[in-house]
Amino acid sequence: MNISGIVFFLAIVIGTLMMTYYAAGRTTSTNDFYAAGNRLNGLQNGLAISGDYISAASFLGIAGSIAVYGFDGFFYSIGFLASYVIVQYLIAEPLHNLGRYTMADAVAVRFKERRLRGLIALNNLMITVFYMIAQLVGAGWLVHLLFGLETSWAIVLVGGLMTVYVTFGGMLATSWVQIVKSILLVSSTLMISLIVLSRFDWDLLGLFASMEHGTPLKEQFLKPGNMFDHPLDMVSFNMALVLGTAGLPHIIARFYTVRDPRAVRLSVKTATVTISIFYVMTVFLGFGAAAFVDWSALSERVELAIPLLASALGGEFLMAFVSAVAFATILAVISGLVLTASSAFAHDVYSSIFRSGQASEAQQMKVAKLSAIVVGAASIVLALGAQKLNVAFLVSFAFAVAASANLPVLLFTLFWRGFNAFGAMASITCGLISSLALIAIGPNVMDPVTGWIRAEAVFPLKHPGIVSIPIGFAGGILGTLLARRTSSRGQFEVMQTIAHVAPDEIRTREAG
Repeated sequence: MNISGIVFFLAIVIGTLMMTYYAAGRTTSTNDFYAAGNRLNGLQNGLAISGDYISAASFLGIAGSIAVYGFDGFFYSIGFLASYVIVQYLIAEPLHNLGRYTMADAVAVRFKERRLRGLIALNNLMITVFYMIAQLVGAGWLVHLLFGLETSWAIVLVGGLMTVYVTFGGMLATSWVQIVKSILLVSSTLMISLIVLSRFDWDLLGLFASMEHGTPLKEQFLKPGNMFDHPLDMVSFNMALVLGTAGLPHIIARFYTVRDPRAVRLSVKTATVTISIFYVMTVFLGFGAAAFVDWSALSERVELAIPLLASALGGEFLMAFVSAVAFATILAVISGLVLTASSAFAHDVYSSIFRSGQASEAQQMKVAKLSAIVVGAASIVLALGAQKLNVAFLVSFAFAVAASANLPVLLFTLFWRGFNAFGAMASITCGLISSLALIAIGPNVMDPVTGWIRAEAVFPLKHPGIVSIPIGFAGGILGTLLARRTSSRGQFEVMQTIAHVAPDEIRTREAG
């Protein structure tokens, strides 16, 4: 039994529960629950965004992928980081100005169609659930490594904690957990990276050169082609990562926790800097794991690369500390996902569709908390059945759906005057269905030896983005053209004004 691990884990659990208890006393309205009462400043929200974004796939999966696959594994880091260019310059500020709590709020400024809001909510629930499954699976293996606890019980434990955070503390508690996690994560990865470099006498070129001889891949370690069977799979994978972030519902929700556009810009800049520092360090983490961790252990479970590296470098104490940070990472991300899924149902479906915006504060809060419990329970059940899946794959699939179904609707809504409500529904439907269908008939599900379906894959690529993303955009274009005489184009000018021209002043004037 790792006593240090128990101490660190208890510290994380007790500390986060104390944050939740304090936040619960300040969460008295739906605005508090969904958007932390817009109390966060740009620096706080930027750290919270990075805490929400750097998930188990990043902290656990990427380092392992680099250690096992070399050059190809680093594509995860490049894709995750490059995606923030789109967030910064295209959607962050307009979505803040247009929305209140969810992506559907922003689209509803232009289109009042209830069916469209329902489709957006359904799609966002799908994305967040897949993302949550990945985090819970990572948590299960992490706790199993440290304490020997069965992964199934670990998944239930983490799932229960995340549900408590959201149900009682809402966005405020979630944000504090994410901020603390972000600081711990960057600090711990920097420490391990420095230890790795010190083992190579601070010779960066020597570290790279050692990879050509220290792994079974030899000189191929620093070349492409180790993880992807086909070049198109590599392109497809990167398309999903680069374009998907702008459509992730839990990232979009973070734009509503600050008061003004200036704070949004500072949020994205802070998040980009923090995320950049972390993803650069994934190279040292991955190379260190390849150099100091037994290759067979890495190949068996790539998600455990960093804890195993910490053990090799600093024994049980360092492994316990790093595992506790990874645990905090998972708690922070899952809390944000549960809150997003709860918002999608309680705000978009119950309040806006079923009650036509007439639900009282008390009713909305009750449904939001109940839906958080239901979403948490459903995610636990699904994660129990997906324990053998790679968490990085699950996250990349969520990115593919976000890029295929959400991003086309956001861009067309914001920038295409002729876009209409039918086109928006067609875009979401085509993007979502194509992503799910291509995954279902692809190598991740269909494989004669290891697949859920023991048969040859119909679709040859593991990552569907190269096909599903164009289908999502094409669905929006064709749907708009086919229904251009019958479907509403919405209030494009009104939306543009609110999105880009002094939105707070406009709303005040309208209210007066």
